[in-house]
Amino acid sequence: MLIDHLTYTCRWQARAVHETARTTDTVADRFTRWCESVVARLPWGLNRLVPATFLGFALINSFTFGVDLVLLTVFHGWWGLPVWLSVTIAYVCAFGLSFVLNRTFNFHSHAPVGKQAAVYGVVVAINYVAFILGVGSGLTALGLEYHLARLLAGACEAVYMYSAMRWVVFRRDPKSELAPHAA
Repeated sequence: MLIDHLTYTCRWQARAVHETARTTDTVADRFTRWCESVVARLPWGLNRLVPATFLGFALINSFTFGVDLVLLTVFHGWWGLPVWLSVTIAYVCAFGLSFVLNRTFNFHSHAPVGKQAAVYGVVVAINYVAFILGVGSGLTALGLEYHLARLLAGACEAVYMYSAMRWVVFRRDPKSELAPHAA
């Protein structure tokens, strides 16, 4: 989007120079505004309870969960790898993608990526042990079809991961609460 601005080159100049400036409207900014506009239209007072970052998380992680399931199907269903290995490889790929997309599009984090990635690694490791190995593999061992087991484990992990990403991994510095797109 181009906007025409008048810029005075010196205070004492009577004439202004026309200057074309570029706005910094990124895809991530548009994604956030879209999430905010959808949440603002929620009925029954939900618009006051549901943060826009929750919708963004749901959209991004639904996509990465689909990537996870496709990779799981490829690794186990097509290539015949053991379920535990297929789940692990698919999980690591999907959660790496989730980190990048949520950091960029949903939480608009500009904090040092190294520290966030380390914290995210711990959060994901806890999630993996508790929900993927615990719930997912446990349900598969009990005879539930592996896709259905993964869906049920995914529902549990969604609640945990959103909470951890919002309040631990991508938490905002209290001094930056006035920043745009505050959750």
